[in-house]
Amino acid sequence: MKTTNLNTNTIEAMFKQLKFNFGGTITKASKEYILDIKNEIGNGNIKGIALQGGISYIEFDMAFSDDVVVSVDTPNKNPIYFAYCSEGSLGHSFGANEKQRTLENFQTGILTSQLGDVNKLYFNKNERSKITLISVQTSNRTKANGKDNLKGKLLDTFFNEDAKENFVYIGSQNLKIAEKIQQLNAIKQKGIVRSLLVQGLVHVILALEIQQHAEDKHRQIPIGSLTMRDMELIKKASQFVKNNYHKQLSIPVLCLEFGISPSKLQEGFKGMHGRTVAEYIREVRVLKAEELIKTTDLNISEIVYSIGFSSRSYFSKIFKEKYNCNPKDYKDAQKVSPISA
Repeated sequence: MKTTNLNTNTIEAMFKQLKFNFGGTITKASKEYILDIKNEIGNGNIKGIALQGGISYIEFDMAFSDDVVVSVDTPNKNPIYFAYCSEGSLGHSFGANEKQRTLENFQTGILTSQLGDVNKLYFNKNERSKITLISVQTSNRTKANGKDNLKGKLLDTFFNEDAKENFVYIGSQNLKIAEKIQQLNAIKQKGIVRSLLVQGLVHVILALEIQQHAEDKHRQIPIGSLTMRDMELIKKASQFVKNNYHKQLSIPVLCLEFGISPSKLQEGFKGMHGRTVAEYIREVRVLKAEELIKTTDLNISEIVYSIGFSSRSYFSKIFKEKYNCNPKDYKDAQKVSPISA
């Protein structure tokens, strides 16, 4: 078993320590660090970015060659960690002697060391794990107070300065968070635009984690009947739709492709996307159409047929519902050159 100790308050210092322990190559774009690892220790990458408001986002997408323990100590920061497992599993304990708990695929976790204990993360040998950690600093608490302040709300909910023990919450499975993480990983923009998009999605993920905690606590919404295998199939089916939007897609087609029942397919899409299967297919096609209008010289009829629709009038109707503008006017607007300052 390999143990790595991270004793730091900054993303930059953390990645220098990770490179010292795991090897690999660090690249930096704007404020985001990426450590690519391909050696005898493991294969994959670790990403991290410091955001506004004392919030940091770290993602492990790794398969280690041996059992690995990452021991994280953030002196004087005492952060709240919001964890999500997109693939594989993650073990966690506060210090070496406390009980170890496991975060499984699609599960959420909220971890707060009230007593300032070290957070230990356990990665299994030869298991591909994709883990998201959002940390919120609990220092400078007085500056975070305020009803409209996200950090203040998080501290009020999950951090009690008078508590005598650490706070641990392992939630039920959540497919919506998996979708937001996919969107985050799909961001292609660079620089300040990328930073703003990452910040926005990280805030959405935080909101979903908090909502998950509230729903599990009060049992207001049933967890559902989907198994871990079902949820993995829903992820694959969603990606299949994105890759094959131009084909004739339907519930029977997807059920046959992925070996899942219509009822579970619908339940999964509603859970992950907040939409029925048909609504999700339509949404993917409209988004692709908007991209083609902006980036190609195809006329509207060519775009309609290239995305799998057979009726231009129907496409125009749903496009206008989403963008409050018909496709032709939207395309004409792209040709207008910006006014020079």
